[in-house]
Amino acid sequence: MAVLETGDLTIPTQILDPWLKNVSDGAVVPQLSGATPMKFGAGEAFIFDIGEAEYVGEGSQKGPSTITSRTQSVNPYKFHKTVRWTEEVQWADEDHQLAVVQEILNLIQPALSRALDFGVLHGIDPNTGTRPGAMAEALTDTANVVSAGEGVELIDAADQLVLATGNVPRDIALAPGFAGEFATLRDRDGRRLFPDLNLGANISTFENHRAATSRTVSDLGIQKGESGVSAFIGDFSAIRWGVQKSIGLEVIRYGDPDGQGDLKRNNQIAFRAEVVYGWGIGDLDAFAKIATAADESGE
Repeated sequence: MAVLETGDLTIPTQILDPWLKNVSDGAVVPQLSGATPMKFGAGEAFIFDIGEAEYVGEGSQKGPSTITSRTQSVNPYKFHKTVRWTEEVQWADEDHQLAVVQEILNLIQPALSRALDFGVLHGIDPNTGTRPGAMAEALTDTANVVSAGEGVELIDAADQLVLATGNVPRDIALAPGFAGEFATLRDRDGRRLFPDLNLGANISTFENHRAATSRTVSDLGIQKGESGVSAFIGDFSAIRWGVQKSIGLEVIRYGDPDGQGDLKRNNQIAFRAEVVYGWGIGDLDAFAKIATAADESGE
């Protein structure tokens, strides 16, 4: 029986910091909702509402102020990405080590970034397209669903559902195909009707919303296919997320770490990066989704 031996590469700060800052590449949640510093493990955040101030007339007594609170649970979720390289990579001398680390992280980072979206938006394992029992809540579970209409009618209807709950629909996450329908519209003079809508990775503006576009909005993974969701609209500040465990890069030289055969026999080494995200959704009513009728039934 082969003995599994591993070694760790210390990822330099000048590489790790940009990696964490670029976690939004290809993902909408970190673009529309800022990260919160977190410690490892499950936790709870308290959300308070103290109502409005009271007017006090001259010589009048002050009345009591009311305060209500609710808790927002935050749970840890671990993701990994393992890539195999030929053994020649192992022979790189110290002068090339940083370049090797950077190249490996460039391959792994986008997948781990999208994993955050797949978890928060759909509650699924992106590798299988199925829902782990630990992911009990996701944006797709919102009861606010728009499944009929065309064009901006869909956006308006979703806005109204969110507004009816007392929340403000300031943000929108768009599937590329849905965003493309608006990005290509032009008036009679050939001018774009929505010139501020950006189909790239950066935040843009669309129908008075902060907008972000990614295939993670609709794509539930290769095995499951399309979710039917075209967009999520709501207040993304209701999502609390962060990186609970710093990314580490593990060098694996022996054994079969991913079920693809013995490394030594195949003259390979494996590199594995892991990240532990923590996230929680404060209020599902703060969101609405635009989806097909099939998606409403969970098909």
